[in-house]
Amino acid sequence: MKSNDYNIAQLKSMIQTMPESELDAFFENETRAGAIKIKTQQHKIYEKEKQLIKQYDEMLLYENKYPGKVIAGIDEVGRGPLAGPVVACAVILNENHAFYGLNDSKQMSKLNRAKVEAELLENVTYAIGIATVEEIDAINIYEATKIAMLRAIEALPVTPDVLLIDAMKLQTGLIEESIIKGDSTSISIAAASVIAKEYRDRLMAELAKTYPGYDFENNAGYGTKKHLEGIATYGITPIHRKTFEPIKSIVTSNF
Repeated sequence: MKSNDYNIAQLKSMIQTMPESELDAFFENETRAGAIKIKTQQHKIYEKEKQLIKQYDEMLLYENKYPGKVIAGIDEVGRGPLAGPVVACAVILNENHAFYGLNDSKQMSKLNRAKVEAELLENVTYAIGIATVEEIDAINIYEATKIAMLRAIEALPVTPDVLLIDAMKLQTGLIEESIIKGDSTSISIAAASVIAKEYRDRLMAELAKTYPGYDFENNAGYGTKKHLEGIATYGITPIHRKTFEPIKSIVTSNF
């Protein structure tokens, strides 16, 4: 059977499961503009899939250095916001994993990030670690981030052999790789980035119910225009970081 034996609607349906190796032969001698367009679009889909696989393989560089080892990727979300905790995640990927499209959470669309997160939660071993606003203010955001990461690692049900960490050294005694831009160069760190991001966004959306008027459900505590307008209108909340500007200056001026 050839493409000429089907109408355009039928082609759109059946082409989705056709192997790339059969595509050109199937459309041989096709002259209909609509059918040729479908063929071209399908070639683009195949090419995108190959690019995602290539990117995924490239992001296994650090993981492939440690065959037979239990590897955990570590990342955090929430260093920069004016409000809310910093959240870290530790992830141990499952065998034969293939989460194509997984990348640094900041480079993924909200829809794609949520889809990949759902796949990750079903298939990986992970744990969350949190450092509170009070801890951030007491010891600074850098040290609080370390604490959140260590808590995530300690909460894992198994002890990893190797830690791949996004731009941090934790001095755990385990094998550690501190990787600059790790969330875009290590698939394990990218997985941790996505889970941490989605977890913290949901947490801030819940806190928005307790502290309305700051648009936390949309800005996740970052200093957006609506957030700053909320501070000007309603003042400082218990989840604002008192050592971050402009919060620090507002708190100081009230004494």
